Amino acid sequence: MMPLAVRRVCAPIGLPLVASALLTACSSLGQAPATAPQRAADAELDAYAAMPNGPGTGDYPAIMEVDPSLPGHVIYRPADLSRLRERKLPIVVWGNGGCSADAAGSRLHLLEIASHGYLVIAAGQILSGPGAPNMREAVAQPAADGTLPDAAVTAPDLVAGIDWALAQNGRRDSPYFQHIDPQRIAASGRSCGGLLALRAAADPRVRAVVVHNSGTFPVDNKLMVGGVEGSRTLLNDLHTPVIYIMGGKTDIAYQNALDDFAAIESQPVFLASQDVGHGGSFRQPNGGEGARIAVAWLDWQLQRSRRAGRLFTGKACGLCRATGWTVMHKSMPGEAK
Repeated sequence: MMPLAVRRVCAPIGLPLVASALLTACSSLGQAPATAPQRAADAELDAYAAMPNGPGTGDYPAIMEVDPSLPGHVIYRPADLSRLRERKLPIVVWGNGGCSADAAGSRLHLLEIASHGYLVIAAGQILSGPGAPNMREAVAQPAADGTLPDAAVTAPDLVAGIDWALAQNGRRDSPYFQHIDPQRIAASGRSCGGLLALRAAADPRVRAVVVHNSGTFPVDNKLMVGGVEGSRTLLNDLHTPVIYIMGGKTDIAYQNALDDFAAIESQPVFLASQDVGHGGSFRQPNGGEGARIAVAWLDWQLQRSRRAGRLFTGKACGLCRATGWTVMHKSMPGEAK
């Protein structure tokens, strides 16, 4: 994982997807006073940083921790692994918003997933939340010509999380010994991290994909921002169903996701959108509705939960009838491709 320069930067409103995700609106010494939108963004970040790390709403109260055997990653898991009994933990690897090094930037969302019996691994460090450094101080500075810095985390960092978890499952001295299901692995991510998830999804061990507030770019753009591959050719390697969870028309990645939906032909694809903007529901308690939908998709795809599957299948699917959600789906079970 690449080192992250710690500097305060300011991002104008309305940057393209990856650029706006990599930067955080803020004010700075030596720069113009913060605008009202920047002050509002700062206040929102401060409020989120003060929110406690809840255990989630699932059957297995969750914790976040750093394991010295996996440097450069943060782990979200059930606090008491003995409560799992015969249940095995599926693996979810996570790409951070902005492809940043802040592996706690979506902590409420990830704790919620872990509380439902998942081992979630996010590349990076704990750079936000109670007692952590201010998230706005952990943003890499663009060059004078506007060129964005290399991403702090990359798709290989997500794959490294899979490798580590599978190795731990086979080690008798590991707390995860025989607690992990090597056949149930998902890749997920938010904004720029969603692109990392799509790249990691090419790994044949991955069985499910969840993309939040993200989408690829036209192939002819040959987009490579901050070392992150965002080309639509990423979709060619999909070998598993994928869901896009979006924030409505004000989400700057909304059109990208719509284009991905139209382009994906080889696998079932579901797009669910709620009018919450590009920030999604990540700063809501327990990750809000976005986390609930993500857990249901994982439960269906990895745990084969029929109850969870009813949220996504059939003309009268649960999300199809849910207030506040707009959905699109194709090649789902029971549908013609």
